[in-house]
Amino acid sequence: MGDTRIIEAVVIGASAGGFGALPQVLAALPANFPAPVIIAQHMHPHSHDGFLTDTLDSKCLLQVKEAEEKEVLKAGIIYLAPANYHLLIEKDKTLSLSTEDKVNYSRPSIDVLFESAAEVFGRRMVGVILTGGNSDGAAGLKKVKAVGGLTLVQDPEGAEAATMPRAAIENCHVDRVLPLADLGKALVENVDCG
Repeated sequence: MGDTRIIEAVVIGASAGGFGALPQVLAALPANFPAPVIIAQHMHPHSHDGFLTDTLDSKCLLQVKEAEEKEVLKAGIIYLAPANYHLLIEKDKTLSLSTEDKVNYSRPSIDVLFESAAEVFGRRMVGVILTGGNSDGAAGLKKVKAVGGLTLVQDPEGAEAATMPRAAIENCHVDRVLPLADLGKALVENVDCG
């Protein structure tokens, strides 16, 4: 059993291999999951066909949608960063989109999302790093840990691309390193679903 706490948000970062990993994690979340899930998945800057949103929505009990400017976060909804936009969380718990410079060669940047979430939610959040081919997310996860948030990382041994989870583990004393198949279950165990 996990360290159950009141969680106001879950942020997830993925890159290479994320299209396969995300459905496995998100499909484990129950329809009464009591927090919003906000995702930065690296993708081609011109990917505007909704493929990932539609794919995830068909495999999850929660609604999956592309994040919109000034949208208020709501529990039980999965928000995806649009292609070629950084996704940030504002102090009033609304979403903000930015076309500022790429961070770690990426837009959306996982670091940008995680760092903004850490400032808003502090220890009432979970940060999750999945498969990926660069180090984006390592600095953001370190900030989540520094404010007392729960940090989970996919085991690099089973990741399609191990660089991102390895960088997160090397940069941050993460709470748990888990196989992909166990990450969704860990979220449910550590977030009070009533």
